[in-house]
Amino acid sequence: MSQKSVASKLVPSASGKTFTASHRHASLSPFKARPVIDLVRGKNVDDALSILEWQDRRAAPMIRKVIKSALANASNDLEADLKRLFVADARVDGAGLLNGRKRFMQRAMGRAFPILKRTCHISIVLAEAAESVADEARSKARKARTKKSATAAPADAAGKKE
Repeated sequence: MSQKSVASKLVPSASGKTFTASHRHASLSPFKARPVIDLVRGKNVDDALSILEWQDRRAAPMIRKVIKSALANASNDLEADLKRLFVADARVDGAGLLNGRKRFMQRAMGRAFPILKRTCHISIVLAEAAESVADEARSKARKARTKKSATAAPADAAGKKE
């Protein structure tokens, strides 16, 4: 639920440019990678990288590498503002099994089940925000300060005359 509210604050800009990167056949189960990718979806790129830096999960360095790769793709575009980029789409999809089904595990009553070494595809899409949340907060604070100084100035001037 909270992911949608964060993503709704950051709206892609009118230019509509997106920058993608992916890690195919990552040697990691998609079930283990999805909770980590949920942490960065909809976040600013700098925030996402700092969140992943302190995560003690195996998927974190892989996802961090993919975000850095998408950021490098964005840096090749001269018109892109790197400070306004956010993670517009972050996905972990299941991929094929690692080494097929070469090995089997013993089960009850003489049965054998294959050992499933799962892999996943990690894909990240970065987009430029129309106006970042931080810029909005700064502009609101600036407007509030100018209103306070405008209302306080005539009162101070009246106080000095007396």
